[in-house]
Amino acid sequence: MTDDATRVLGPLARRVRRSLNGDHPGETGIMLPPLVDHHVHLQLATADGAVAGGIAAVVDLGADPGAIAGIARTEGLPHVRYAGAFLTAIGGYPSDRPWRPEGSVRELPSVDGDAGAGADAERAREREHRALAGPVEAAVEEQRSFGASLIKVALNSVAGPVFDPPTLDAIVAAAHAHGLPVAAHAEGDGMARLAIDAGVDVLVHAPFTERLDDALIGRAAARGQAWISTLAIHVRDDDAVAETAIDNLRRFHAAGGRVLYGTDFGNGELAPGVNPVEVAALVRAGLAASDVIAALADPWPDATPAWTDAGVATLVPGPPPDDDRLADPDAVAAWLATARILPAEELEPR
Repeated sequence: MTDDATRVLGPLARRVRRSLNGDHPGETGIMLPPLVDHHVHLQLATADGAVAGGIAAVVDLGADPGAIAGIARTEGLPHVRYAGAFLTAIGGYPSDRPWRPEGSVRELPSVDGDAGAGADAERAREREHRALAGPVEAAVEEQRSFGASLIKVALNSVAGPVFDPPTLDAIVAAAHAHGLPVAAHAEGDGMARLAIDAGVDVLVHAPFTERLDDALIGRAAARGQAWISTLAIHVRDDDAVAETAIDNLRRFHAAGGRVLYGTDFGNGELAPGVNPVEVAALVRAGLAASDVIAALADPWPDATPAWTDAGVATLVPGPPPDDDRLADPDAVAAWLATARILPAEELEPR
């Protein structure tokens, strides 16, 4: 490998050594920005292991809004951004799940009423629509008032009712009016299409229950939608589902789609920190090492990385894999899994 780390690891990578005045004086390696797990559940699992494993910041995607706001105020790492409660249809996922934290789900009625036919009926329908839109706006405002950086909706037709298009449109409009992106759990036939058609900003899982056609994937990428990977849960649970998710993500990435690293940490047994199974699956999906680093360091849901920083950086000690091994999923995964968080001033360019 050449001395120019950016040639294969991308512009976020720098060769460094540790200060001679600190621990492990003179240790060399690659410095990266603070790394982010973009899909966690901090009411279901503690983040201590994630921090020890190189993750400096996390995005919580479903919790009681008051509880997660309190967790996010805790000093130290990880820095936290969050969605607050899941917004779902009446009786929809995950309202009946035993794992859901108390207060973490808001069930919303449809905004699409039916007042009959004719001009009078149309006026009545408009009045009814405005009245039913109130709960949508109230639910979005509740999450915002607790400091949410985004809104999370559940579109899981496998597990129960889902929002109809007018209601989903109303949620997206209300969130965007407050400058908040919308992220969707899309599971079941047609759910990814529903989210894409509605202008949802992020899918919180690479679609895994159906193979999306190339045209739909291209439309999602062209609209600037991002997908959070969460591949390790499928590698753990079901090979066929994992292959569907990896295939969809491969084509989305090839179409120019924005990929975010995320693990769904809190969903059963998952390695904390930089998860080597997740990294290896991303490489299998066609992401180069530089792409994986970009997915890990992406500051979403904020526009800038300032929230992830606070004077820390990531050190991956030792040399990266040789050029001919950077396409090897296991080699890239094993290397990145050694990441650790250090004060930025302890690392010197070399």
